[in-house]
Amino acid sequence: MRMHALLGFALLFVVTRLSAGDAKDEEIKKDRKKYEGTWQVVSLEVDGNKAAEEDAKKITVVNEADGKWAIEVEGKVIARGSSEIDPTKKPRAVDLTMTEGDDKGQTVLGIYELVDDTRKVCLGQPGKERPIEFSSTAGGGHILAVLKRVKK
Repeated sequence: MRMHALLGFALLFVVTRLSAGDAKDEEIKKDRKKYEGTWQVVSLEVDGNKAAEEDAKKITVVNEADGKWAIEVEGKVIARGSSEIDPTKKPRAVDLTMTEGDDKGQTVLGIYELVDDTRKVCLGQPGKERPIEFSSTAGGGHILAVLKRVKK
């Protein structure tokens, strides 16, 4: 009888873990769909320094459904990479791996928020810890950006 109880518990644990994994996969798919498209930066702070609005708006980010992305400045690609997201974390987590550009081969940890056609992202520096809040202060090394979806 004891073996049946142990097997039952093990089975329940596996099913619960699989269900949790399925739920997470569904959340990732939903956020990927929301993420997909072209986004224009409307506000940008780097290490506590706020960029001029006209400079921020020169930057666009193109996100694909599979997690690939490209950053463009005035239409010229300056970096490309791939991303992993976890919308089940609070705040939502994003890991960006650079495949082209100055930080090629590096991974940047960040957080994100999606509300309708607005996305907020806070990123750390390559090799540093993930930010825990949406802020960019002098000496903190974080990039805080607000992006708006570009309508087709």
